[in-house]
Amino acid sequence: MKEIHIEILERLKKEFPSGTRVALVKMDDPYSTLKAGDKGTVTGVDDIGTIHVNWDKGSSLGIAFGEDICRKITE
Repeated sequence: MKEIHIEILERLKKEFPSGTRVALVKMDDPYSTLKAGDKGTVTGVDDIGTIHVNWDKGSSLGIAFGEDICRKITE
C-alpha cells in the first residue's frame, strides 16, 4: 500500500465528495468485472485515499489511491 500525504488526501476529499459521479478509467484488479467507462456514485474517501464508489452495475469496489484511476463526470 502506498502512503498518502495529508495535502493529497484533503484534495481527494474536496474533489470527490459523496454524490460525485465518476467513470472508471483504469483498475488493476483481475477479479473485478468493472471495465473502463463504467459509471458510479462516490460514497466517500477514506483516510488512505480510497475513493469508495457504488457502481451502477451493483458493485461497491473502491478506487485504490496510486493504483486505479477514475474521473469526474457530469450527466
